[in-house]
Amino acid sequence: MHPDQTPTDRRSDWDPRGPETFDSSHPVYTEMRGRCPVAWSDAFGGFWSVLKYDDIVRVTEDADGFITSVQNTVPGIPRAERRPPLHIDPPEHRLYREPLNQVFRKSVVSRLEPDFRRHAGELIDKMLEQGGGDFSREFALPYAAGCFAAMLDLPLELMLRTREIGVRYSFAIQDMDREGIRAASEELYVVAGEIFEQVKAEDRDPGTDMVASLLAKTRDPGEPITERSVVSTIRQIIVAATGAPHAVLGSCAVHLSRDVALQDRLRAEPDLLPAALEELLRLYSPYRVFARTATRDVTIRDREIKEGQAVALIFPSGNRDEEHFTDPHTFRLDRRPNRHIAFGKGAHTCVAAPMARVELRVALEELLKRTARIEPAGDVEMFNWLEFGPVSTPLSMTALS
Repeated sequence: MHPDQTPTDRRSDWDPRGPETFDSSHPVYTEMRGRCPVAWSDAFGGFWSVLKYDDIVRVTEDADGFITSVQNTVPGIPRAERRPPLHIDPPEHRLYREPLNQVFRKSVVSRLEPDFRRHAGELIDKMLEQGGGDFSREFALPYAAGCFAAMLDLPLELMLRTREIGVRYSFAIQDMDREGIRAASEELYVVAGEIFEQVKAEDRDPGTDMVASLLAKTRDPGEPITERSVVSTIRQIIVAATGAPHAVLGSCAVHLSRDVALQDRLRAEPDLLPAALEELLRLYSPYRVFARTATRDVTIRDREIKEGQAVALIFPSGNRDEEHFTDPHTFRLDRRPNRHIAFGKGAHTCVAAPMARVELRVALEELLKRTARIEPAGDVEMFNWLEFGPVSTPLSMTALS
């Protein structure tokens, strides 16, 4: 950009608001990485996008130069209060991440695997009875909700209600429907408040329970947090922790349904599934709207980003960057190393990543071991801009004989 230009007096490099198919975004991102890897868009009030792996990492790891406390999504979401930990920058961010890190450790979430497996099996068996169905709606959505219900030790119905509100919230954001955003957000705060009050009334272990761990921090004599901020944290986590698995599971199912040889190999060699999952996460990163706000004028490549402007992190593009991943659009079980950034990078790396890996692995294990074949059975319908993955995934499913 010429030094005397500002984004408001130049042509938009791209418009992300058009309809998508399952495969359509990746050729767009490939072309943009070559033509304008740091791109300006007039959409959603105007924002920058970084599409190259190294630039995404640079932004996420510079917590002083790019903050989340002003605008952390594109489009920007009106909010009455901050919702930790996403809306809070280091060093204050640590006050919320530490109790969350404690309960999302692999050693803690692994104890939930039997519950995840039972829930997955029940949902898949129900689909098999009818020869298939809509995997995103009939499996991925209730499964993601059920896993987090198990994590919080709360009724499934409550988390299903949360996910339904979360989907409405997502579409209201895309439409920039301020009243819809406000109404859905208020409903989510009501749910978060219900969860908070229930756990507060019980004697739960702060070493394994998310809400109890946050509650314990309110009694920290040195650096306490407030009870209201605990409710806001719950409000933030329940949306993200059900949305991302819902989206990426649909993508995994589409990929597997198109590749019979891969299905058969993973059934025969289930020990390969963890590596397969990492490659699927690389190919189908579920989020692309997380953003940072520049705290000062900065140049990335040849683009001058002004203080106060939003910078979206296009993780699905970075994870297919030709400079970091050989043959980036191809699924490769032998990809080593596989340093994908599907869970983000830097201080705001997804806190629930250890749980996500367990629940995704269990879901795919149960899907493959209970089926002889899964195949496409109709057109895939994608979520909107906010969540990158299918909202509808029609599959035919053949049970083991």
